[in-house]
Order: sequence, then structure tokens, then C-alpha cells
Amino acid sequence: MKKNRWSMKWQLFNYLAGFVGVLIIVLWLFQVIFLNDFYESIKVKEIKKIGNQIGNNIGKNGILDVIAQVAAEKELCIVITDANGYVVYVENDLGGNSIYPNVSHDQYKRLIYKAKSHKNNIAIEKRPYRAINIERSYDHTNVKFYPKVEALKSVVYTRVVYDPSLGEVVIFINGLISPINATVQTIREQLIYVTVLMLVLAFILAFYIAKRITSPISQMNNVANLLASHPEQVAFEGHGYKEISELSRTLNYAAEELSKTEGLRKELIANVSHDLRTPLTLITGYAEMMRDLPGENTPENTQIIIDESKHLSQLVNDMLDLSRLQSGTTKLTYTTFNLTESIRQMLKRYNALTEQGGYQIDLICNEEAIVYADELRISQVLYNLINNAINYTGDDKKVIVKQKVMQDCIRIEVIDTGEGIAKENLPYIWDRYYKVDKTHKRAAIGTGLGLSIVRSILDNHKAQYGVESESGKGSIFWFEMPKKLANQ
Repeated sequence: MKKNRWSMKWQLFNYLAGFVGVLIIVLWLFQVIFLNDFYESIKVKEIKKIGNQIGNNIGKNGILDVIAQVAAEKELCIVITDANGYVVYVENDLGGNSIYPNVSHDQYKRLIYKAKSHKNNIAIEKRPYRAINIERSYDHTNVKFYPKVEALKSVVYTRVVYDPSLGEVVIFINGLISPINATVQTIREQLIYVTVLMLVLAFILAFYIAKRITSPISQMNNVANLLASHPEQVAFEGHGYKEISELSRTLNYAAEELSKTEGLRKELIANVSHDLRTPLTLITGYAEMMRDLPGENTPENTQIIIDESKHLSQLVNDMLDLSRLQSGTTKLTYTTFNLTESIRQMLKRYNALTEQGGYQIDLICNEEAIVYADELRISQVLYNLINNAINYTGDDKKVIVKQKVMQDCIRIEVIDTGEGIAKENLPYIWDRYYKVDKTHKRAAIGTGLGLSIVRSILDNHKAQYGVESESGKGSIFWFEMPKKLANQ
């Protein structure tokens, strides 16, 4: 993966500085380079708007007063002619700079023809115009007058409209687009100072914002480097922005969970080592005793070796099953079977335990339950839940398996009368080898991986499950199979 050579602070700084640079370029383009074009466009739109207003109100009372007022305010020459180009009304506020006196009758007729050939009988054209202005100069006590020629643009608006009293009439509007070179020069000089000031302020602001945003992130990054090795020593402190504060809380939560996971990992290694070593020690001890001591090669000692070998094999098989279930490599084989009968057959396996150990295991059910699931894996769930209840039930050695066929699901509960589990420990009981009292003891039945296997199998079946327990009040482990899996 390609390594980024720029830190977040400098990238953010470059983005902000670049954004300000683009704004300055756009400002120069619109205020200097395109200013003349904008000014011409605005002037043409203004004349067009005035022409449309006059054309829409031609023939109405007071329109001539409106024409005179507009011509004076906007410095325009407004001429109204008949269809043949003969003048009916003139309002000239451009004086000698108007093209009106210099346009021949034929030129008027050409403008009229051009307007009629356009949409809405309107034509607008721009033509160069050389205006002559008289300027004064002072030489001591003498005043001299001299003409100054300026290159201007003249806008001519032509519109053919219908007047109720005169018939077809033509509106001519002539306006000048004055040069704005002096204005552009003034703006250019101002923009130089504004650009320098904006660049300085932009770099300062960009550096401040970049540092302000990235500083807490950099601090959290430095702390995060310790997260893998020492999660219990990590504390993130986010400030300045809501998102950073939320990130800080999330990372602190992750550090807390990693610290718990690290403790569970160490406990798992210790417990697995203990459970593997115990049967191996017994097998080795009894085998050496049978080899070295005459008369110890008895069926009882041989049976102990066989039993411990089976326990060791069961432990290894459970660990393999758990790994396969969690990795998703185990495929479920769905069949339709009688769940109630399956529970009855399973409880028969505990006859020896109930007769010799004094345990009482009761089944309570309201009706037969037929389900569509993996029979072998569901039996494994029941077996592990019952084993767990036997290992942790109370002095009365009583375990209850309760089946309820409800409206939308089938619920199985395995109830013991033991010490129960504190609420803060309930989320962790499904982890491998998790024990509330942290004191490892060998399970009377099973391998200690039962609840982890239960969770994996039920997750693969997409079934609901959980535990209800309080300290000193026993525990109820349950799972539910939706009715949509039943009777298929």
C-alpha cells in the first residue's frame, strides 16, 4: 500500500489555502477581466427592459411622461416612428452623442426590417461609436477648450408594436456603454492590496484550523499506538469537536473491551492448559503405576485411563467443533423431527447420574413440538445446557427442562437452583471457559466449552437465546425457535 507522505494537518492546510487561492482567482476574473463584459450585458438588459415596458404600454395615457422620465434618468435617446420610419416622437437625453441625427431614413427602415425578422419583433445590436467631448485646460489665467474623442459602444434597441390610434409604430432606444477603464484600474489596484491581505489571513486561518482539528486526532493516534500492547493503560481524551469527542468515547470503550478480552484470553489459555493437563497427568500416572507396581494392572485402573482418554478426546472434539462452528465451515443438515421426544431420549442418558449422584432432572412440556432444524446440533445444544445446569445447580441437585409451544415460537428453558450470575457478568458467560468466580475447577460433566458451542449453533440457526439470572436465585438458560421453522 502506498504510504501517504503528507500528514492530515498539512493536507487540510493545503486544501484550505488552495480554496482561498481559487476564490482570489475567481474574484480577479469577475472584477477585472470580465468586468467590461458584465457591464455591457447589464446595460443591454436594462435597455431591453425599458423597451419592453414602453412597448407593452404604448398608446396608454401618460406613456409620454414615462418616456421622458426614463430617458432623463437613464441618459437615453428614445424615438417613436411610424411603420415607414417617419418620426412621431423624440426624447433625446444623449445630446450630440446619440446616433439619432446621423441615421438616414434607409437605415431606419433596415432596423425596422431587422426587428420584424426576429422573434417578438425585437432586435438589439451594438455598434462602435466615437463620442466627442469638450474638455477644459487651465494655463495661468487662460482657459482653453479642446475636443476629446472617446471610443464608445452604442446600443440600439428596435421594437415593432401596434398602437390603437397610430397603427403599427416602431420604438427605437439608443444608449451608450461608457468605458470603465478608470474603474477597472481602480479596482485592480484595490484588489492587489485585498489579495495580499487575504492571502496572509488565509494562510494564518488555514494553519490555525488545520492545527485545531488535527491536534486532538494526533494525540489520540499517539495513545492508540499503545492500544495493542497495553489496553488497560490507555485513556483517550477527545476535545474541541463533537465528532472527536465521540471518537474518543468509542476508542475508550474499545480499549476497555480489549482489556477484558486480553484477560479472557489469558484465562482461556490457563483453563485449556489445565483441562488438557489433568487427563494427561492421570493417564500418565496410572500407566506408569501399572507398569512399575506389581498387581496394579487392574480393570479399575484401566477404566480410569480409558475414561480420562475419552474426556481428553471430548475436549479436543469440542474445541474443533467450536472452531468449525465459529468459522462457518460446519454445514447444518435440516430435518423435521420431534423435539419433545428428542429431549426425552436425551434425559435417559442421565439415568446413572440421577441414580448414583442423587440428581433430579424433570421435563415439563404442554404438547409435542415438531421442528425443522439440524437434529444433531440441537441435541448438542440441549446436552450442553443440561450439563451446565448439573454442574452449577444447588444443593438440592434439581434441574428442570421446560418446553413451551407458544403462539409464534417454541421455547426451551433449562433451569437450575444454583448461586446464579450477577447482571454485570451475564454478557460474558457465552465466552470460552468464562467463570464468574475466576477459580478454575474441572466440570463434573462436559469440557467447559458448552455455552460457547451453544451460542455458535444457535447463531447458525438464527435462533433467539439468552439467560435470566440473579445472584442467589439460580439461572434460566433459554432458546427459541421461530414458528416458521416448525411443521415443515
